[in-house]
Amino acid sequence: MSDHETNRAYPLRPSYEPSVPDPGPTPEPAPGAHARRRAGRPVGLLAAVAVVAAAVGGGTATLAGEAFGGGSAPAATSSVLGTNASDTGTGIAEVVRAVTPSVVEIAASSRSGSATGSGVVISGKGEILTNNHVVSGATGIEVTFSDGGTARAEIVGTEPGLDMALIRIEDADGLDLTPAELGDSDAVRVGDRVIAFGSPQGLSGTVTSGIVSAKDREVTVERAGEDARPRDDRTWPFEFDGGRYNGELGSETTTYRAIQTDASLNPGNSGGPLVDTEGRVIGVNSAIHSNASTAAEAGSVGLGFAVPVNDVKEILDDLRAGG
Repeated sequence: MSDHETNRAYPLRPSYEPSVPDPGPTPEPAPGAHARRRAGRPVGLLAAVAVVAAAVGGGTATLAGEAFGGGSAPAATSSVLGTNASDTGTGIAEVVRAVTPSVVEIAASSRSGSATGSGVVISGKGEILTNNHVVSGATGIEVTFSDGGTARAEIVGTEPGLDMALIRIEDADGLDLTPAELGDSDAVRVGDRVIAFGSPQGLSGTVTSGIVSAKDREVTVERAGEDARPRDDRTWPFEFDGGRYNGELGSETTTYRAIQTDASLNPGNSGGPLVDTEGRVIGVNSAIHSNASTAAEAGSVGLGFAVPVNDVKEILDDLRAGG
């Protein structure tokens, strides 16, 4: 298979107090109405997340409130539909609610190392797209769903030239999965708002937003073969515009044309979806640029890259066939 080139102004307070009509008695709730209970979160964790969100640049970070609250399996059964989100925070929240059940955390291990990344469910059969460098050479793969449920998965096919892989849940029967909808990356314009999902720095269910900064950026990465080991983003080197990041590239490399975004991407985001404001996947997060002096200090500076979903579509049949 060939390589791919690829921010209120406060209103003045009136000097008088306007009269407010008596609204009358509070109506009784409708029969069967109830409030959805949310899973408790440790205050320390939320504070830590707030600090992390304030510290990273290039996007607005928020922990998906519905995500990873513990449980057995995703509840929704239908594909994610367009949510027509606006540029407001409310619109983004709608996208988050729709897409979060489709996002998983991936833990891959082998005798020579382990890696943590992200993935996106694309079918009710348990198929999950992720980056090849997250699972390449893995002898064991575990996925964690947004509700905390876990499952074992296996590699179906890989494409080192595009740094893509397809894995599948070993026993998807009985699981109510929510496949994400694949969009059209060719239709995406520079300046369009996008939302990134993943598990950066171990903060599962994290969401960041930003815009498409550029298209067709050439990104060069190692070409990880079957004998490679799973690679964490901290140790996944890549080259962009003459600069090298996260270490030295190996002898075998591949280049693809990526979508550039300022949505904050950090180690652990690889393999997670980049979606448009209608909740459709337009790219798979794959590489981050960092000014860190060492790979262990890697973090977002607002330059992230994603494999365009249309390129993924072109190889999807081959991945399914074990390519």
